Amino acid sequence: MSQGFIYGISAAITLGIQLAGFVAAYTLRTETFYDILGGLNYLTLAIYAAIAGAADEESLKWVDDPRKIITTILFGCSRGWLLVFLAWRAHERKGDSRFDEVLGKGGNPPQPLNFFVFWMVQAMWVYLISMPMLFVSSSDVRKPEFSAYDIVWAILFILGVLIEIVADIQKALWVKNGRRGDFCNVGVWAYSRHPNYFGEIFQWWCLWMFSYSSSEKLSGGYVDPLWWVGIISPLFTMQILLNMKPTGLCNAEGQSLKRYYEKCPERYAQYRESTSILIPLIGYKYVPMFLKQTIFFDFEKYEYRPLNIQADENIKKEK
Repeated sequence: MSQGFIYGISAAITLGIQLAGFVAAYTLRTETFYDILGGLNYLTLAIYAAIAGAADEESLKWVDDPRKIITTILFGCSRGWLLVFLAWRAHERKGDSRFDEVLGKGGNPPQPLNFFVFWMVQAMWVYLISMPMLFVSSSDVRKPEFSAYDIVWAILFILGVLIEIVADIQKALWVKNGRRGDFCNVGVWAYSRHPNYFGEIFQWWCLWMFSYSSSEKLSGGYVDPLWWVGIISPLFTMQILLNMKPTGLCNAEGQSLKRYYEKCPERYAQYRESTSILIPLIGYKYVPMFLKQTIFFDFEKYEYRPLNIQADENIKKEK
């Protein structure tokens, strides 16, 4: 099967799963299986691509292709963990407040169109994130041996997955133990304020780079349009986690920091000053502010602004 055919069928599978999820969820007025279907969608694409990519007689069998093996297994571990963690978190929180308004909870009228948008955004996320995996699994290239380049990016991909998993577990244990210290600064959280987001972003950059060697072009991946399309995976992840308000840093920072500045302002200000917002780093407090607010992603929009100060700033802008 051609790479384009596998990409197309994968898009159809994703759209079908998410449409069915939307219909069932809106009928039942629940968001319970939103994250679950997202995780299952990832795993379904991984299984389909592994089977379809080895269907042609000219293709290497999946068990004979180390690139396909490591990509499928690591992708499955990453998304399998996400499925388990999000399902557990939804159970612990007894729901997801993001959907209260669109599902008409609390006396609000339901908003089926906005709820549909949530599902379509998830469909885009699943499909676009999966592109480097689809590129490797659908490739007919015969390179059974690993180069030093492949080994480096495979190790870094593993590291990204592990950082996300460790960060999620450490935060969950901290919450379960009573949120000691008011904010989480244990383990990897002592070096990054959001190490789970870093792991999520970093692993997709690594998988995209790893997929380079699976290009069917004789000149290499840099002349392969399909490989370049795969860069959407890490870029879209960054867009979701860095810039979209319902989730990621826009949801975790800014006005959401109010509880820390009201309860333990000095300790949290010190933690914030000395701890990177995203990239785990030692000695962050010595980094110049202009670097923090550029290459280290600690943008001004993530700063906490008390409502009265924010209102004054808005008035000045209007003038």
